[in-house]
Amino acid sequence: MLDKYTCLEKLAARRNEEVVISSMSVAMPWERLSDGPFDLAHVDTAMGHVADFAYGLAMAQPQRRVIALCGDGSTLMCLGTLVTIAQRPTENLTLVITENGTYEVTGNQPVPGAGEVDFAALARAAGLRQVYTIENEADFEDKLPLHFQLPGPAVFVWKVARGDEPVPKPNRPILERARRLKSALAGASPIDS
Repeated sequence: MLDKYTCLEKLAARRNEEVVISSMSVAMPWERLSDGPFDLAHVDTAMGHVADFAYGLAMAQPQRRVIALCGDGSTLMCLGTLVTIAQRPTENLTLVITENGTYEVTGNQPVPGAGEVDFAALARAAGLRQVYTIENEADFEDKLPLHFQLPGPAVFVWKVARGDEPVPKPNRPILERARRLKSALAGASPIDS
């Protein structure tokens, strides 16, 4: 079983100017590691929509890698996105599913099918080909460069220990976060307040 926080730290340490879209139980730890213009904590109304939002950005910004960090509960809420991504693949998209079996930010209620759903099999059944399940530290270290190098779409299922994240409350209002990302993607000097 992986430690989500350690995995996020290692991902952040290797990251350059990839766009990272995070939600729910990943948003707050990611924001503590990286809160730059290419980060968007998409938590206000986004449960279940991080992957499709990131996919749209990857289509609009084909020259830039886009990494979606979403939980297993969020992934279950929008399974159709996997089929859409497979049908119109983008080489610059990496989808990370942090699987801990709970809706962590709302009190650790079990997600439907916790422990029984095979997220890698769901992704493959949707038509995605680059799919990896990572369950231990050695495998994580081995596959970490692939998060940035594989022609996508690539899916990584991180089997992480259950946590206890509070309800996400990003430092910046959603409108400011969205404007900052839009400005950065347009190549303008991002507003940093």
